[in-house]
Amino acid sequence: MREAVHRGEKGQVDADLGGDVIKQRIARPGQGKSKGYRTIILFRRGDKAFFIYGFPKSQRANINEDEEEQFREAAKHVLSLTEEQLSELLKRGDFVEVKANEQEVSK
Repeated sequence: MREAVHRGEKGQVDADLGGDVIKQRIARPGQGKSKGYRTIILFRRGDKAFFIYGFPKSQRANINEDEEEQFREAAKHVLSLTEEQLSELLKRGDFVEVKANEQEVSK
């Protein structure tokens, strides 16, 4: 997941779905990205990234237009959350935080 965000920060986006929503490929362990996973990320470069959906390429070819629109709507709300609101969502377990420079995931 960190690598997907890192690539996004460098402008290496597999698909820009508009409205601060991107799709990034993530490799399966020991395999390449082409047969791996697809992730939908609410992404604002230099600020925040929220992984909100993922699926293996082997089980689903893509998302549909209605889903894309729902993700763009979600981005408007999620990316506008304050630090206090995010902190509360983390405490409640609604979100899980993956920090860029740490090996552990905090809840």
